[in-house]
This record gives sequence, structure tokens and C-alpha cells, in this order.
Amino acid sequence: MQVVAFLNSVLLLNQLNQVVVIATGINTCDYVYDSAAAGALPNQRAESLLQKLVEFVVKDEQLGKEDSVDGIGSSLLSGSLSMALCYIQRVFRSGPHHPQPRILCLHGSPDGPEQYVAIMNAIFSAQRSMVPIDSCLLGAQHSAFLQQASYITGGVYLKPQQLDGLFQYLSTVFASDLYSRNFLQLPKPVGVDFRASCFCHKNTIDMGYICSVCLSIFCKHHKNCSTCGSVFGQAQTNAPSTSNQKRKTPET
Repeated sequence: MQVVAFLNSVLLLNQLNQVVVIATGINTCDYVYDSAAAGALPNQRAESLLQKLVEFVVKDEQLGKEDSVDGIGSSLLSGSLSMALCYIQRVFRSGPHHPQPRILCLHGSPDGPEQYVAIMNAIFSAQRSMVPIDSCLLGAQHSAFLQQASYITGGVYLKPQQLDGLFQYLSTVFASDLYSRNFLQLPKPVGVDFRASCFCHKNTIDMGYICSVCLSIFCKHHKNCSTCGSVFGQAQTNAPSTSNQKRKTPET
């Protein structure tokens, strides 16, 4: 309910403000609320949003049973970011208005390393479109993906210390428009984790091998790039030393 109250406050700040809510699950993403199409009173708005969220959770669970994926998957953050950017581009092209959109990610699950490429593509797309990505972490761990997203796009990254006061955090940090942020002391990024995930095992690595053609990252040396098929040279660690390459002088 604190998030619903925050959405209502954003809509009340300016009659031109528009809010779109995208739910992110393990198996699917979907639009659950659009203030431009809703046109309801605040109490009806909350009921409609909560009902849509319940329907989304049921749908996501059913898809999980049908796919029967082994293990616990990660939330489709890359999918929700892509949907948000597509919606923003549609608004840009729909009329002469020049809105100042931004994306707020309320994230509570750990990062999914297998989504590294898709998430980074979404981050760079947002940067090119000048769309800040704000991040509010509700889970126990920090998100390296959202740290990079907020840092690269000029957004705000925050991990609230007390979830009981979530509305206060949302209203004081994320409700302000982009112009007003120039006059506010907002949280600054500290210790952004820029480590990448390897394409072979989906693990976070400090050092690795990079394909010079498609920039895929691997934790170990491979003969071929699994992404673009490029043939790699011999690893430096396996290269013969200069001492072994010297020819021995024949004895007389």
C-alpha cells in the first residue's frame, strides 16, 4: 500500500504526470496499470492495481508449472526494462509533447547473471534516450546491475535501511522531477560494482577473456566464441616460453 500511496502522490503533483506499472516475474512481465487509460479515483485505482497484481502472480506461477524449469529462476529485469523503454519511445512518437520520463525499479530479488547482456543493452538504450533509471532495492543484497544502470543513466540508487518507512523514501528521493533534482541533495553512488558476468557459466568475474568481434566475456579460454563463432588464438598462458624457442647450438 505504501507503493500505491506513492503512485497517487506522483499523479497529484502535476495533472500532466503519467504512471505506468510493469510487474516483473520469473517467467513473464506485463503491464498492470496505466494512469492514462485508467481514469479512476484514487481508491478505485488502488483496487484495480492490486487486482491486476494478483492476476499477474497467478499467471506467472502457471507459466512456471508449464515450463517446469529446474531450480529457482531470477526475475526478468531485462524484460521489464525493455517494455518500459518501448512504452517511452511510443510516447515520444505519439505527439508534439516532450515529456521527461524516468524509470523506477523496485527490486527485491538477486541479480540473474544470465541476463547480463540483455540488461546492459537496455541500460545503454536508456542512456542514449536520456532516460534515467532510478533503483530502490528492497532485498537483502545490493544489485550490481541496478547500480550500473543508475550510475550510467544518471539515476538514483538507494537501498532503504527501514522498509517500514518506504513511502518516506519514495516520496523524498524519487518523487521529484528531473529539473528539481538539480537543487536537491540526493543519494550519491558509493562503491558501484562494475564487474561483468561471463557468457559461459553466468558467473560474476573480476578478470576474463573478451571476444574482439562481439565483446562477449568468458572466464576461461575457449577455442571458439560461443556467441559469434570467431576463432580465438592460443591462450597466453599456454604459449611457449622464449627460452624454449631458442635453438640449441650443436656440439662439436
